[in-house]
Amino acid sequence: MTSPSIDVVSTGEIPTAMPTVRIATALPGMQRSERRAAEIIAADPESVVELTAQELADRAGVARSTVVRMCQSLGYRGYPQLRVALAGELALAGEIAQRTEDADPSAGALGRIRAEIVALAQVLPQIASVLSEPEVDSAVDSIVAAGRVLVVASGLSGPLAMDLAMRLTAAGRPAETLADPIGQQIAARGLRAEDVCLVISGSGANEASLRAAAQANEAGARVIAVTSFRNTPLTRLAAITLLLAPAASFRQELEHTSRVPHVVFLEALVETIGTRLGAAGERARSRVLDVLAENLGDEAGR
Repeated sequence: MTSPSIDVVSTGEIPTAMPTVRIATALPGMQRSERRAAEIIAADPESVVELTAQELADRAGVARSTVVRMCQSLGYRGYPQLRVALAGELALAGEIAQRTEDADPSAGALGRIRAEIVALAQVLPQIASVLSEPEVDSAVDSIVAAGRVLVVASGLSGPLAMDLAMRLTAAGRPAETLADPIGQQIAARGLRAEDVCLVISGSGANEASLRAAAQANEAGARVIAVTSFRNTPLTRLAAITLLLAPAASFRQELEHTSRVPHVVFLEALVETIGTRLGAAGERARSRVLDVLAENLGDEAGR
């Protein structure tokens, strides 16, 4: 079982993960003392950026060395590097907030919607900032080569499973899903070693999804997790973890849970798998177009 490295190096247009993004994904697996310091940063980054390492340690009730270890666990050499990165994140957040506030009030609801879309577009590249290339390659290879692909999700992630299974099937990689949680567990238990169980859970702690993942493990299938947090019950069950950063600050993600990162990533994943399928993928797309054309013809004749 492997997990992607927390330290993401910026190459070309690929962004380095912002401090609050790193905290959001790493928080569940932190030691309790380090977690106290990290939670203070996530809750009040504007104040923390003005603090020294000792002042943050005093506020968290931990030793200064704990603050340094926490920074290193997030991928920074030490607290000064984290402060610089945090200042950069706050500056970007300020620019986005200003653009939203500057939206023309006379534009009404549509103006506000446009402003929110622009703000989201600014942070959307962060989604892939904590993904590991070896994990993504391994996931794509496993899905393409699998005998069966079962997609599992419950709660807010449930509709994503249905959409992903349909998109994969249309791309030439047949996949299945069931809406009923118990049905998912039964299907997972029926998998084999050559099969894949892809589990979507933002929190990595949805009980129904965990039970299905455990059944897939028991059957010997490869479990692939699509989640937003590392070191969770789901990632401990998974052979491959596809870690997605929230397209917002840690506080915003807590207040307004979003599935946008998962939707965007899963669409891109399907396109990648379709390309990897080569001629088989092309034939599948051709069949899909035929079906669409036939249905469009039925509509036109009405």
